[in-house]
Order: sequence, then C-alpha cells, then structure tokens
Amino acid sequence: MGQVETFEFQAEAQQLLQLMIHSVYANKDVFLRELVSNASDALDKLRLQSLMDKELDADTSDLRIELAADPAQRTLTVRDNGIGMTRDQVIELIGTIARSGTAEFVSRWQQAKQDGTAELIGKFGIGFYSSFMVADRVVMITRRAGESEATRWESTGTGTYEISTVTDAAPGTSVTLHLKPADEDDQLYDYTDPAVLRRIVKRYSDFIAWPIRMSEPDTDQPATLNSMKALWSRPAADIKPDEYTEFYRHVSHDWTDPLETIHLRAEGALEFDALLFLPARAPYDLFSRDARRGVQLYIKRVFIMDDCQALLPEYLRFVKGVVDSADLSLNVSREILQQDRQIQTIHRRLVKKVLGTLKDMLAKDPERYTGFWREFGQAVKEGLVNDPDNRAVILDVVQLASTHDPARPTTLREYVERMKPDQTEIFYLVGEQRATLENSPHLEAFTANGVEVLLLHDPVDAMWVEMVGDYDGKTFASASRGEVGLKTPSDQAPHTGDYAGLLDWMGTRLGEKVKQVRLSTRLTTSAACLVSDAFDAPPALEKLYRAMGQDLPKAKRILELNPQHPLVDKLRAAQAERGDDDTLAETAELLYAMAVLAEGGELDDPAGFTRRLADRLSRTL
Repeated sequence: MGQVETFEFQAEAQQLLQLMIHSVYANKDVFLRELVSNASDALDKLRLQSLMDKELDADTSDLRIELAADPAQRTLTVRDNGIGMTRDQVIELIGTIARSGTAEFVSRWQQAKQDGTAELIGKFGIGFYSSFMVADRVVMITRRAGESEATRWESTGTGTYEISTVTDAAPGTSVTLHLKPADEDDQLYDYTDPAVLRRIVKRYSDFIAWPIRMSEPDTDQPATLNSMKALWSRPAADIKPDEYTEFYRHVSHDWTDPLETIHLRAEGALEFDALLFLPARAPYDLFSRDARRGVQLYIKRVFIMDDCQALLPEYLRFVKGVVDSADLSLNVSREILQQDRQIQTIHRRLVKKVLGTLKDMLAKDPERYTGFWREFGQAVKEGLVNDPDNRAVILDVVQLASTHDPARPTTLREYVERMKPDQTEIFYLVGEQRATLENSPHLEAFTANGVEVLLLHDPVDAMWVEMVGDYDGKTFASASRGEVGLKTPSDQAPHTGDYAGLLDWMGTRLGEKVKQVRLSTRLTTSAACLVSDAFDAPPALEKLYRAMGQDLPKAKRILELNPQHPLVDKLRAAQAERGDDDTLAETAELLYAMAVLAEGGELDDPAGFTRRLADRLSRTL
C-alpha cells in the first residue's frame, strides 16, 4: 500500500455529514439500497464503456454485485466488478460531500425541518455516506477499468478521511463497513445476518438488472438474492396474463385478479416505464383520510418508496402499480420527490393514460365498466372538483343514476342524446339517498312531462355539479332550485290572484323559516315542497361544507304550494273565511314540516311536529 494521505473535511461538510447520518434518512436499512444502487450504476457504466471502447481491458462476462458478511469481525462488504474510480474521481466524488454549496444545503435543510417543507431540499448525491448510520468505520477500495492501480479511501465519518494507493486490488469497487453493535430498539439491525440482508435486498433491490450474490456457510455456491425480473421493463407482448396477475398481487396485497392492466412505456425527452392496475373491488379504507395511497416508485429498478403520492392525483388513489424512471430529481435521502418538471410530466401522462383506459372500457365493455364505477365512481368524481384540466374527460366517463332507468346508470352523453328537442338544460336533483330522491315531490312535473332528471346522491355530487356548470353546451340545472317552465297536467297555469291572500298570510306566519311562499309549477300530486332561490346554495351543499368545518349561513328557502291539491285549496278557503285562526296557523306549520320531510330534510323541532300532528289526528277521531 502506498503512502497514506490524510484530508480534513471542511467545517460545513462535517456538519452536513452529521446531519445526514442522524436526521435525513428515516430508515437505516436504506444504506444497503444506496450501496447496491451505486454498484449497479458502476456495472451499467462498464457495460456501456466496453461497447464504446473496444480497446478497454475489462472482463464483462460475469458482471455482478456481491455481499460478504463476517459476523466475527462485524463487517459487511458490498463489492462490484464495475467501472471503478480513479484517485482523482475518488477525491472529487467521494472525498468531499457535495463539494459546492454545502453551507447553503445545511441552511436550507435546517430551515425546511423547521417549516415542515423538507421536500424542497435540492438534489445532492451523497447516498454513499448513509453507510455511517450503521458503521463506525468505512473502507472503500476502487480500481478503474483499464487502470493498474487502485485507490483506498477510509474514514470514521468524523473530521478526516485517508486516501492511499493499492497495487493488488481487483477491478471494480468494494465498500467494507465496520458495523456498529446491533440495537433493534434504535432500528439498527444485525447486518451480518443473512436473513436481514435477504429481507433488505428483496424489498429495495429485487429488480436490479444485475445479480446480487451472497455466500452463506451452508451453501457451496453463492446464492442470488434478487429476481432481476422487472416485469414493467419487458415488452407487453412477451408477458402472460398470469404474470400480470401475480405481480398485481405482489404490489397490491389483494388476492383477487385485477380488473384492468395498464402497461405504459414513455420514450423521448423523458423516459419511464409504468405498470398500473385497476382493482376489481374497492378497499375498505378507500375513503379513509389515513389510508395509504400512491404507486411504487423505482429509479433504474431500485426501489425508492411504496406510496408515491406525487405521481397520481388523490381521486385515482385506488390505482396500484409501479413507475420506474432514471430521470427524476430526488432529495438527499431519495425518499422525497421534488415537484419539478419531470414529476409533473409523468403525472400528466399517467392521468391521461388511466382516464383513457376508463373511456375505452366504457365504450367496449360497458357492463364491466359499470362494475368498476360501482366500486370507484365516487372517488373518480372527486376529480371533477380537484382536476379542472381533466374535467372534460372525467365527465365523459361519469355514470349517474337517473329517472330514465331505475336499474341502470346513465352517462352524460346518453342523457344528452335522450333530451327533448326543445330542452336546453340537464336537470338534476341532489340528496343523501337515492330512494328519497326517487320519491321527491320536486320530480312530479318532470315525470309528468317525460323529462329525465339525474339523481345525485354521493356526498361529492353537491360540490362538483355546482362547479362544472355545463356539459356539451348544456347547462346543469337543479330540479329543486328556482322556477321551472314545465306545464301542469291540465295545461293551466295556477291562478295566482285567487291565492294572493293565502300566500301573503303564510309568508307572514312562516317568515322566520322561509324566504317566500308561492304557487308551484313543479308539483302535480304533493301539497307543497321547498325550493332554493336561483342563486342560493342548496341544502346538500351547505351540509357538505359544514361537514368540512366551513359553517355557511343557512339560506332561507321558498315554500311552493300546489294549488290543485285539496289541502291547499281548503286552506285557502278557510283562511279567507276565518283569517288568522290558530288552527290554520298550525296547519301552515304542519304543511311546511311535511315539505321538509318529503325531501329528506331534518326538522328543527321534531318533537314539536309529532306533538302537533298527534293533537290534530286525535281531533279527527
């Protein structure tokens, strides 16, 4: 071994090293992922260099990564026969940590921790130093392909490192960790234990293209720990359906078959592979705030994270699978993605592909799509609120209950195709239960005139239908808001003048509860109903906002009376005869309460209502 030279880390580099060792990585196991990833990069570079330089003196017949554990000496060595490094490269790439901008990095990281914005940290390639989380001393020996001498680098990760020349090293790089004592309470495991090493390789590096081998005392030949089978990197034509199913079960922990497989390979300025799956059934925690979501992220087949939320929006949280790219920007720990252009590009491509797949399924296999929508439709509709860029496509794949067919949902396209020639609006009714909507008095005139109404009973419906506005040039219009221009069965408009006294009197009696009392053109059989003014928020939307902690002021509604109903006609005659009689006032209160209950609403004083109703019934016996 040649002369040993000792170098001292710069002050900010020491601070960065300690910060990285103790604060950046959430899981100490990732040190092995980092070392294996570096080794894999070295093998890739050697293979490429050997193709470009036919004179390169390098053996590429058995490129590999080796793990060698020595429990007696408490060491673990990660070795590759890849491209290796020269002395100058060691000093440049390993000897200094992020050789420029380290002070800025330290400042930004500390500020990010205080602000809770650690994902804003920039890109720094110092994964090699994660070794010091588990080791008291690290020795690296590396020899560049085509070079005769090797370089030895050693450090305890404190203030200095040593560099010397070695003449008898094999080509490639070996990193030997002198391990700290195991401490499972601190999640510091025994990294000389073959079972522990197998577990880590299987989790993080199973799909690395190169074999990861480890010798064990009870085997004659080194065992290969990784499968090297990255299904997403193979041509779709070469993959059998049962291989897709097996992989889906691996990534989703769902033992049913996937409903749909999406295999995407993007080429060009940004290259990535994606293998995504649509499940056949919704998980129990689909609408749980704490549920895990996102697809698995790999970088050049190296596992980075299980639940990468940056790649798909919240409303597609049920999608399972893998995305693999070599072009993503990561922070120092590879654990938090940067919100940069590459991420946004992949995000857009994946969303477009998933929604395109749904649109194709709806067109080619509507029955299967209806099964999908039954499981996940409520989640997809969240995209109408949260993803305006893709709102038009989502509207095309939405399925909704309607009065057209009680047994089968409809698409908006089908609704528009069935619209009457003079109809310019898409009518809908929002509520909490479909049965209540189907029996709502608001539908009576629509049913009598053969006008279809959408029945929106998912919580998100109240929000998106207000935000979207229109579809295919047809405006969404609530059947329970404003006035409707539908004819009554008799083709006769109500005689408002005959009811003026009743309307004024009831408006005064119910003034604390309603904004106005008027005659209705939407009722044919019910006595009364409540409608919202044209520009007021409907009750369903008010309730949704309150559930989200936004207390909207409660808007008074309009009480509409059916002049053709016997109860309303008799109340008119009685009020004209007896004026402000207490019994008539009680009838007006009961009529209002009936309208509230008919639409599935809640009474302010249900006990008072039942008491008045019981008293009235007892007087009729």
